[in-house]
Amino acid sequence: MTSQAFLEAVKTRRSIYGISKESVISDEKIVEIVHEAVLHTPSSFNSQSARVVVLLGENHDKLWDIATNTLRAIVPADQFESTEQKMGSFKSGYGTVLFFEDKNVVDGLMESFPSYAQNFPIWSQHSSGMHQLVVWTALEKEGFGATLQHYNPLIDEEVKKTWSLPDSWQLIAQMPFGKPTAAPGEKTFQPIEERVKVFK
Repeated sequence: MTSQAFLEAVKTRRSIYGISKESVISDEKIVEIVHEAVLHTPSSFNSQSARVVVLLGENHDKLWDIATNTLRAIVPADQFESTEQKMGSFKSGYGTVLFFEDKNVVDGLMESFPSYAQNFPIWSQHSSGMHQLVVWTALEKEGFGATLQHYNPLIDEEVKKTWSLPDSWQLIAQMPFGKPTAAPGEKTFQPIEERVKVFK
């Protein structure tokens, strides 16, 4: 793959909010994409602190039911309709990828390398962001649409309880995906000259 082909994949990755329960590839291929992303996306000190959960079928639906019920308890009733519709739009997708970071790994690095201790939580977030981009871009190249959502920490405890996940796993983001039913909105850009400086 040339750099141009790679950058083209990055350019075409967009937030797609209109998604359906129709799949465009097999479940096995979805899992393969996630496996490859987790194996080959970098992390500081090769810590490999990323943890990922793939929710399909009823498990995907259950996640967005959890989010809906959690938000119902805190959003005023007269404002809840739009929130419920948003949760429904995510639930209408085919699946969700949950991204976590294992705090035990991060804490261990902080103890082992005290000179860098304050940086490890930051570097952990960097690695998670890279994992999210790799999975998102790969799913989009296969024909899925996806978005990145952040209903943590509101749903964290119920998610860990429902899927029996270790307490040390810190939920970072949720990525609902499905076959696109709507095109993304127009994307605008700030002047690149104000964002990149080159010195020769």
